[in-house]
Amino acid sequence: MNSITTLTEFILKEEQQHKNATGSFTLLLTHIENAAKIIASHIKRSGLVDILGDTGNKNAYNEDVQKLDEFSNRLLIDTLSETGHVATLASEELAEPIIIDKKGKYNIFFDPLDGSSNIDVNINIGTIFSIASGYIIYGSSVMFVYTYGNTVNGFTLDPAIGSFLLSHPNITIPESKDIYSINEGNYELFDTSTQAYLTSLKREEKPYKARYVGSMVADVHRTLLKGGIFMYPSDKTNVNGKLRLLFEVNPLSFIIQQAGGLAVSNSKNPLHMVPEKLEQRVPIVMGSKKEVEKYLTFFAK
Repeated sequence: MNSITTLTEFILKEEQQHKNATGSFTLLLTHIENAAKIIASHIKRSGLVDILGDTGNKNAYNEDVQKLDEFSNRLLIDTLSETGHVATLASEELAEPIIIDKKGKYNIFFDPLDGSSNIDVNINIGTIFSIASGYIIYGSSVMFVYTYGNTVNGFTLDPAIGSFLLSHPNITIPESKDIYSINEGNYELFDTSTQAYLTSLKREEKPYKARYVGSMVADVHRTLLKGGIFMYPSDKTNVNGKLRLLFEVNPLSFIIQQAGGLAVSNSKNPLHMVPEKLEQRVPIVMGSKKEVEKYLTFFAK
């Protein structure tokens, strides 16, 4: 019988590998894990209780705030504030960071419910966080995927026992795959290099398969496991890109890179970009190494 490793056991084993570890990082991940279980339980009740629909409010980016957005945001703030180890919390739902304790060791950035506009139609959504980098995806199963800068590991929630179990150890993204993910409805708004790249995919001897959900965490999760390329480039409407550097791009780029893939923003590694402001948006392309390299050749021309 194969041994079963829970997320808590895995985190503790990683902690033991660092002789100067104090346990504070472990505590934070454990609190995020607990919050994720609560969020998952509420999502599973969508349509049965009054948690669907928007609140009538706008977030810091003038986007409609969903009821589950508000709930998840408040839950993460309350949960992480109580740990005693957090200096600052920054959420995609808030215009300004929250100073918790200036003596705290960690600054945490999070998107409480990525893809929340898809809640009403039962499409996968997720929570993205950045201390290390990780996300929780809520779908046919609930998965917790994270890296602290070594390997990428995935844990699936077993609802029977209420624990995340190691199901995807040492995730490695395939080096190439004929799948592309982009909002192709914006084709006419893209620059000519991006248009040329997309056209080339359709003219391959075996044309690429298009897969696009519209929930970044869902599209990147599929790309991580199956391979391919995810793109959200700039366009005539969003000249600086649409996705947020600190809340979405950086944590997911770090995961993709730790799994052996590539992530670029205007040909630069987004992890090397110095943020100019909290709400900064950037274009992003990430995925299998050879697929991103192929994409970049169109800009070299």
